[in-house]
Amino acid sequence: MLKRCGRRLLLALAGALLACLLVLTADPPPPPQPAPAERGRRALRSLAGPVGAAPVAGLGTAPAREVRSLSEYFSGLARARRDAGPPPGGAPRPADGALRPPAEPLKPRDVFIAVKTTKKFHRARLDLLLETWISRHKEMTFIFTDGEDEVLARHTDNVINTNCSAAHSRQALSCKMAVEYDRFIESGRKWFCHVDDDNYVNVRALLRLLASYPHKQDVYLGKPSLDRPIQATERVGEGEVRPVHFWFATGGAGFCISRGLALKMSPWASGGHFLSTAERIRLPDDCTIGYIVEALLGVPLTRSGLFHSHLENLQQVPASELHEQVTLSYGMFENKRNAIHMKGAFSVETDPSRFRSIHCHLYPDTPWCPRTAVF
Repeated sequence: MLKRCGRRLLLALAGALLACLLVLTADPPPPPQPAPAERGRRALRSLAGPVGAAPVAGLGTAPAREVRSLSEYFSGLARARRDAGPPPGGAPRPADGALRPPAEPLKPRDVFIAVKTTKKFHRARLDLLLETWISRHKEMTFIFTDGEDEVLARHTDNVINTNCSAAHSRQALSCKMAVEYDRFIESGRKWFCHVDDDNYVNVRALLRLLASYPHKQDVYLGKPSLDRPIQATERVGEGEVRPVHFWFATGGAGFCISRGLALKMSPWASGGHFLSTAERIRLPDDCTIGYIVEALLGVPLTRSGLFHSHLENLQQVPASELHEQVTLSYGMFENKRNAIHMKGAFSVETDPSRFRSIHCHLYPDTPWCPRTAVF
């Protein structure tokens, strides 16, 4: 009987010990949960940051205030990022948003900017460029046209009469591009950039972008106008053809080619070879450049959202980011006037392209820019 009582006592002690252990290791009861609305307010206050917290570098030092909605928070964050902007002379921001560190020092005389035009547009288009961006960068800008113009020659020494046809045909366009290519090779410069006579070139942004790529490597920079590779028929022999597809940077937005790549293009582009290469695919000059670079040399196009043509909706380019863009344009888009939407020194009626207003925004010290302009 004593043995039976001892066993019962031991079992009781073991049970009590186990109960104590369970009580000690159990989680504390959860605190009462606030109502959904209160949880939302607390989350927004946490997004705004704790009271007295140090400001985030680059996002300003304005005192914290209560954020009432998620949309208000994200709007404020976007404004802060825009206000911070890129550092002066900092690395460019490619289309994917990543920052590229400078690869090599670059001077204006290292870049060859070819402006393609025709004589009938000398007054209507070219005079505007000479008044704005070309006026500050004459040493790096070369104008390729199809007729003599004494007035134009008085503005700049870098006018090349290609003696090509004034027609807007693929043969005439390729004729001018052939002359552009040969003149660039002769110049010995590091970069070849082609633009049209309806482009504004932000040279400071261009130099930042090009400096982030080694000029001795194979670099083909620009923006395609199509959402897929172009499909073409390549003539490879007498009566023999084959399909070919490749990406190309539209000449309407401008594009740039490193000297290392340009030299490799020589068998298909130098002398009269560019014209014969263009005839192989029966496409215009900018398509022929893409054909040589991508289809024949196997070098992919490096896309950049900093180039812009009249083929896109230019009103979607934020005025607050104009200083980052490499090229801008104007024209018609979906049967409507297409230009950068911005407040500026001049009205839309007096400055329909907005190039004068853009120039005063980028270079406010220009003598003819109004000192009281609001941007």
